Amino acid sequence: MKKTISFSYNSYNSPSEMTYSDQQLIAQAESSLTKAYAIYSGFHVGASVLLENGKIMSANNQENMAFPSSLCAERVLMYYCKANFPELEIKKIAVTVKSVHGSISEPISPCGSCRQVMLEYEQNQNNNIQVLLKADQGKVYELESINDLLPLSFKTDVLKRY
Repeated sequence: MKKTISFSYNSYNSPSEMTYSDQQLIAQAESSLTKAYAIYSGFHVGASVLLENGKIMSANNQENMAFPSSLCAERVLMYYCKANFPELEIKKIAVTVKSVHGSISEPISPCGSCRQVMLEYEQNQNNNIQVLLKADQGKVYELESINDLLPLSFKTDVLKRY
């Protein structure tokens, strides 16, 4: 039996077509990516989240000569927020990218590790986290849930918790 998985998303040519609050979230992510430590790959990523109290937190990718020690902007940010604001839900995340190797015309989705981490936070809070992905050329994708990024995910409810 063949089954199909699909999802829909909104596509914008520019953040200016979005709400003011979404523009602010994206602007914070873009500001953060300028401070990324990406001296090996030249691939800068900035991420911002909107917490349920209205506060915006931002982070960027941090590389290391020992590549497995590097960490993506999305995980740096999610871990920071949960370590410092464990009681607050994450409402939205914006992820922006820029490369020193050329222009990026389409938004780039988070890596698999980041998707899994973000999905677990979404599952644990029992509410969707809206996703905004922005290319450096201005195009933005808007998804309603982290689950849209990882539809056949490894679900935390299959593990025993002690």
